[in-house]
This record gives sequence, C-alpha cells and structure tokens, in this order.
Amino acid sequence: MKSNSKHVWVPGPIIVGAGPSGLAASACLKKKGVPSLILEKEGCIASSWKLRTYERLKFHLPKQFCELPLMTFPPDFPTYPTKQQFISYLEAYAEHFSIKPLFGMKVRCAEYDPSIGFWRVEANDLEFICRWLIVATGENAEAILPDISGMLEFQGQVLHTSFYKKGDDFRGEKVLVVGCGNSGMEVCLDLCISEVQVSMVVRDKLHILPREILGISTFGLSMWLLKWFPMKLVDAFLLLCSWLILGDTERYGLARPKIGPLKLKNTTGKTPVLDVGTLSKIKSDQIKVVPGIKRFTNRGVEFVDGRQEDYDVAILATGYRSNVPSWLKEEEFFDKKDGFPRNPFPDSWKGKNGLYATGFTRRGLLGSSMDAHRIAEDIACQWNSKTKHLPFGAADSRK
Repeated sequence: MKSNSKHVWVPGPIIVGAGPSGLAASACLKKKGVPSLILEKEGCIASSWKLRTYERLKFHLPKQFCELPLMTFPPDFPTYPTKQQFISYLEAYAEHFSIKPLFGMKVRCAEYDPSIGFWRVEANDLEFICRWLIVATGENAEAILPDISGMLEFQGQVLHTSFYKKGDDFRGEKVLVVGCGNSGMEVCLDLCISEVQVSMVVRDKLHILPREILGISTFGLSMWLLKWFPMKLVDAFLLLCSWLILGDTERYGLARPKIGPLKLKNTTGKTPVLDVGTLSKIKSDQIKVVPGIKRFTNRGVEFVDGRQEDYDVAILATGYRSNVPSWLKEEEFFDKKDGFPRNPFPDSWKGKNGLYATGFTRRGLLGSSMDAHRIAEDIACQWNSKTKHLPFGAADSRK
C-alpha cells in the first residue's frame, strides 16, 4: 500500500469482512497472484463464529459441503464439525495463505467515483482507494430484533441468540424461545438438555427434515437427486422420508407449508430445519410449542390465542440480516430493502465497476466457495491484462 496522508491506495481488491467468505476470496485471489486487503470491523477473523454463536453449535451439513477452497478439513474431524473445530480450521486457513486483515476497521461508506474509475472506501479515519471492491459481510451481519408490543415492560431478561452461549446459564428459570428455525430449535434442545423449562414460539408453518436418511446426509442426497429428477419429485421424496422417520409433525404444532422444502428454499430463501434431536423432546413434551406472541406483559407474554404465561427469560431466535445498505452507496447491484444482490444465484457474485459479492447465495459455505473461485478468476483476468498499467487517477470505463 502507498499511503498519502489519510488516503490509502490499494492496488488489488479490498474485501470487506474477514468471515469465511472474505477469507475464501482472499485465498483464491492469492492463488491467482492477486494481492488483496481485508477490512474487518472486529478484532478477529470469523467474528460471527467466535463472538455470536452458542457453545454446542455444530455443522448441520457434512464437512465436505463446508470446506473453503484450496484447503480440506483435517482428516480427524468428524462428519459434523463443532464450532471450535471450524474456528481452528479458519485460523489455520488464514495462516496457511498468509491472510492478514486490518482489524478494527469499520467501513462507514463505500462509493464508486466515476471521475477516477475507482472505489472510495471510508473506514475509521482513512479513505482507501481501490479498483475492485468485494462485499463479504454476508447474510448474517446484524441481528434482527422484532418490535413486539410490550417488550419494554417485560421485567425479565430479553436477549438475542447472538448473546446466548449455553443452557447452564439459565438453570432454574422458565425460558421462552421466540423463533423456530435451526438456531431456535437447537437453542431449545440445549436448554432442555440443561434441564431448563423451555417453550418455543412457532408462528409460521415450517419444514422439518431428518438430518440423515438411512445414514446419508439429507442435504447431500437432495443435491444428488436434483441432478436426475425435477425438484417437485425430490421434494415429494423428502416429505415421504420425513413422514416415515419423524412422523406427522403437525400433531405437535409444527404444520408444514404447502410448498415443498426445496422449492420454498429456492423461491424465498427460507431454510428447512434439519432435526438434531429437538423433535423428540417436543414429542415427549419436554419442549412446549406455543403460538405467536400478541404482546409482552410485565411478567411474561400473552399469546395470539388469548392465553397468558409467565417467563423469566425471552430468547429471540429471530435471525439476522445483511447490513450492506447501511454503508454501500450503490443501488443497482444490491437491493436496498434486504441488502442482497438483486440477481439470484448463480448470478449474484458480480456487479458493475469492479463490484463483487460473496456469501449472499443463501447456499451456505458451499455457495461462498463458488463465489470465491468466480471472483478470483474474473479479477485475475483484469489484473493480468494491460489495465493494471493504467496510471492512478485514469478513468476506466470498462465494466
């Protein structure tokens, strides 16, 4: 980098975010001989995994679908690695590829300057100037906190799952988990194992699938079947297997949508729940299923069916969202409403004027790896062309 006062010229791409997606992009670029600079607002890589996840977290998908490019998991890792194992893998990954982000760099604004053909990226008291900008802040950059009537009047504790660590912290308390996605289900299971009295709010219909079918990963089996059969048939097969293995979930307050799980994921991005043991606790009434919340009271909640119940703690398993609209001054590639690229996968990785996105495919780490390869290949072609010899300040009209 060549620094002039508070302006910093970066010859290669700037990557915003040092999570798995940002690390993967940096590694693939390095493999192509292209240097990059990662700006990370926290003080570590993979901050979401290190700082905002619960202790019992494990992969819901087999490890072969979660590896980053160019480096496999250690052979002694189990099929479903733990949070701690994945963090150790990411640290080894960064060390192996000599990826050294600038930490504590919160990007306030990034905007393309057509007068010079470069991006201006403001972070802290610096302005970075680069030709390529890779957005790697991902789908889960900030917690979603619902606005539920009466929440401020509730005298108990309210926290988002990003602050939840382990069930032992809530022994002897009555806990309400608001949300029934994969995180909500697993937090309920963790609380139940710790002998905490727990209820789970189920407001919408959802698909619950077994994590494995006859010892084969449901996700892996689905991907294989989709190569040979239409999605409608694969959905029907998954629902039949789920009924045979899990039974009729509607009996326990878990009604299924009319749209199949794969089609629902493909059209709305809503991920089916892969059961890791929560359903058996629901069936045995160790985890109670309750309807949507109408309002909080000072001691608990009133549900939409009129019932009231007292609780000591409410844990919001209400998910996360992209934070891109808060700092990226661009409206053509990214949607201002949800912070995702407007074009769906597989065309969600590249915008105009050297703008790229990784980790927004709604396909997890596998999608991030695919993005990283495509981005690195595309930038490397430009890096190795005569355009890299353009003098600084020269406008480049190429897209």
